[in-house]
Amino acid sequence: MKIDLRSDTSTKPTPAMLEAMLAAEVGDDVFGEDPTVKILEQKAANYLGFEAGIFCPSGVMANQIGIYLSTNPAEQVICDKTAHIYNYEGSGMAFHSNVSARCIDGPGGKMLPEQIEANINPDDAHYPVTSLVAIENTCNKPGGSYYTMEEIKAIHEVASRNQLPMHLDGARIWNAIVAEKNNPKEYGQYFNSASVCLSKGLGCPVGSVLLGSNAFIKKAHRARKLFGGGMRQVGYLAAAGLYALDNHIERLQQDHDNAQAIAKMLEEMDYIESINPVYTNIIMFKLADAIDPVTFMEYLANNNIEAVYFGQNKVRFVTHYDLDVNVLPLLKETLSKYRH
Repeated sequence: MKIDLRSDTSTKPTPAMLEAMLAAEVGDDVFGEDPTVKILEQKAANYLGFEAGIFCPSGVMANQIGIYLSTNPAEQVICDKTAHIYNYEGSGMAFHSNVSARCIDGPGGKMLPEQIEANINPDDAHYPVTSLVAIENTCNKPGGSYYTMEEIKAIHEVASRNQLPMHLDGARIWNAIVAEKNNPKEYGQYFNSASVCLSKGLGCPVGSVLLGSNAFIKKAHRARKLFGGGMRQVGYLAAAGLYALDNHIERLQQDHDNAQAIAKMLEEMDYIESINPVYTNIIMFKLADAIDPVTFMEYLANNNIEAVYFGQNKVRFVTHYDLDVNVLPLLKETLSKYRH
């Protein structure tokens, strides 16, 4: 039996989700004629307190459109040094928007308001203009940590005082919502734009929604065309998103519980030096210096366990709804048998 812990993107649509997809009413979305897409865009916007949304093929595209519309060439975006938009989007900010990143070393991947304020450039020709604050929630690379609404509010106060828009990379925003049990509609109060992913955690085969004001999303349609993101009868995919929003958010708590159970297993392994605090569905741990990570990853693969190596002896496990809780004893047995 294979245990896939690489990512919560490895899930496949459930039979009920596939039924919803097959039953979808569709049209040509480039002409604005796909009714299911329109319903999804508005539902996602309403859920998070925004006016409107636009369906995108990927979270990377949604993030990059958000940045593109909020900056000008030669300006600068403030983000954490672990941010996905900085590390894992192919230098998209530089390529698409011609902007640089001002990276902050936030505790647990979360920037503090005072750090952001200290990194806003002065009005001086020697410096790029600071034009955007970008937050990732949850924070992937540090291990699924998340900003509370109070922390977001404090950052917004700094950004607003300095007339800076805020963008939310909400690839796993649903995990943050379930973990904090906050009111998701509050996000629209603090962010000018937000990218929310439907394939991570929620189990859709593809897709993200970029959210913002009506005026912002109107511009986003032009930008999506520029980026090559126009799609035709995409309502089949949008139907998966609608089903996920209705049925797969609350069940994320099970993923969080499974992550805690796996972390407890790892604590018993003498070859593991440290484990990052587990907040949601990501477990990030560091192998002891004496452990060869290549050998360890090969051992996992040979025992049908798939994971991601993050460098510097760090390994990531991610839980998701395709992970059957009944395989956890097998996972523990396999981890305990590793010889070094």
